Amino acid sequence: MSRQRTYKVKEAFYTLQGEGAQAGRAAVFLRFTGCNLWSGREEDRHAAVCKFCDTDFIGTNGANGGRYTTEECAELVSSLWPGDPASKKVPGVPYVVCTGGEPLLQLDEPLISALQSRGFEVAVETNGTLPVPAAIDWVCVSPKADADLVVTRGDELKLVYPQTEANAQPERFTKLDFQHFFLQPKDEAGRDNTAATVAYCMAHPQWRVSLQTHKIMGIE
Repeated sequence: MSRQRTYKVKEAFYTLQGEGAQAGRAAVFLRFTGCNLWSGREEDRHAAVCKFCDTDFIGTNGANGGRYTTEECAELVSSLWPGDPASKKVPGVPYVVCTGGEPLLQLDEPLISALQSRGFEVAVETNGTLPVPAAIDWVCVSPKADADLVVTRGDELKLVYPQTEANAQPERFTKLDFQHFFLQPKDEAGRDNTAATVAYCMAHPQWRVSLQTHKIMGIE
């Protein structure tokens, strides 16, 4: 008998999407553990490919965290949506954002299918270094530093700004096949990058500013 696939989930919760083209939309966030650009441990940050991450994606000790089979994970997400998402009695399309860390280390076609069968539109927020399953409904790529980008098309590209590495400059991405291009001010202690982000977007109107509105509103 083959073993069932299990997913390591840091946390799962119902909130509003805070960033990018879907900002303000009700969503279940499904945060997977692990990343391929940083261990998540502070002692390793100096050697990480992505050094500015502000998210805890280690372990399974967050809200609703744990190890889940495909069906258990889909049921968890479904239980967090108000009402029964498959019944469509609650107005609005049920929406789940698969994030991390790097969700594509774990997210696969069986889980996507299980979520969609329960009525969910499935989004992924990825660093773009791993292939995206074809069944994903919404693809948000957030390139990091000098990491090799293998995902060159999707719904939105969201670049944290500024990044000093040559391969992370906005002009590198403008010819890629994305519908939306966002610059998001880097959240740095003692430095406000908003003015520089605004100035770049005004000089290069292909880009739009994305703010972390969940932090402004004081929600998860």
